[in-house]
Amino acid sequence: MLHGVKKVTDNKKIAISYWSKNKCACPVCGKSFEREEMLSGNGRMIAGDLTDELHRIYEPSSKFGKIYPLIYSVGACPNCNAAFFWEDFGELNDSVSIRKIRDDEDRRVKAVSTIFPYYNLTRERSLYDGAAMYYLALLTYERMDLSFLPTMKRAIIALRLAWLSCDLDVTCPGHNFRYVADVFYRKAVFFYQQAVINEMQRVEKSSMIGNSGPDIDKNYGWDGVIYLCGLLEYKYGQREDPALRLQKMNEFKTAIARIFGLGKSSKNKPGPLLEKSRALYDNLSKEIEKSEDIHIAGV
Repeated sequence: MLHGVKKVTDNKKIAISYWSKNKCACPVCGKSFEREEMLSGNGRMIAGDLTDELHRIYEPSSKFGKIYPLIYSVGACPNCNAAFFWEDFGELNDSVSIRKIRDDEDRRVKAVSTIFPYYNLTRERSLYDGAAMYYLALLTYERMDLSFLPTMKRAIIALRLAWLSCDLDVTCPGHNFRYVADVFYRKAVFFYQQAVINEMQRVEKSSMIGNSGPDIDKNYGWDGVIYLCGLLEYKYGQREDPALRLQKMNEFKTAIARIFGLGKSSKNKPGPLLEKSRALYDNLSKEIEKSEDIHIAGV
C-alpha cells in the first residue's frame, strides 16, 4: 500500500490522489495544512491531442474515468485562502507581500465565492474546487512583489482557468462557465502581453520563470510565450477597434516570423510549437490581407 494514501470512500473508490505525509506550511498565516498530490501511473494519464493553445488533452480511461491533472499544480491554504504554485510556498519570505496577501483575504474569498460559491479547500479536490484554487492563486499573485514574477504566473494561471472553466461548462452545463472561460481568456490576453512588455522594459524578468508551460506536460519556454501572445490576441483579442486590431495582428505576425523564421524548419525549435506557429502565421496573414482589402474597398 502506498504510504500516505487516504481512503477516499468506504466503497473502495479507485484513488486518483493522495495526501502527502509532509504537510505544507503557509507563509502567509504560518499554519500548516495537508498537501494533496496526484497519483501517476497505471493508465491514469492517457495523453491525447495538443491544442493550438498548447493545452494537453487527457483521454478518459475505463478504470479511472476523466481526470484533470492540471488541478493538482496549485495549493490553497484553508486557513487564510492564500494560494500559490506549490514551489512558491517555500519561497515567499517578503514581509510586504505577505502583509498585502493577508490583508486581502476578505476580497479574495468574496471574489472567488461569486463564481465558485461552494468551493472547499479541505476535501479531495474536484474539478470545481481545483478551478476555485486557481482563481484564489490568480488573486494572491496580484499582491506579490515583481521579484516573484507575478505577471507571468498570472498569465499562466488565467489561461489554465479558462481551460478549466471550459471543462466545467462540459461537466456542469447551464451554469455560464463558458462565459467565465471567456473572461479568463481575456485576462490571459492582457497578462501575457503585459509580461512581455515588462520584460522588454526590464521591470520584471518574466523570461526567467522556471517553467513557462503553459500546461504541465512540457515547457515551451519564452518562444511559447511569444506564440501565445499572438494566438490569444488572434482568438480572443478586442474587435471593437479594427485599426488597433490590424496593428496588433501585424506586430504579432512580425514577432512570429522573427522567432520561427517565417515558418521554416529549425532544429532549435520544438516540433509542435513550430507547426502551430506556422498555422498562426498563416491565419494572421489571412486576417491582415482581408482587413486591408476591406479598408481599400471602403476608401
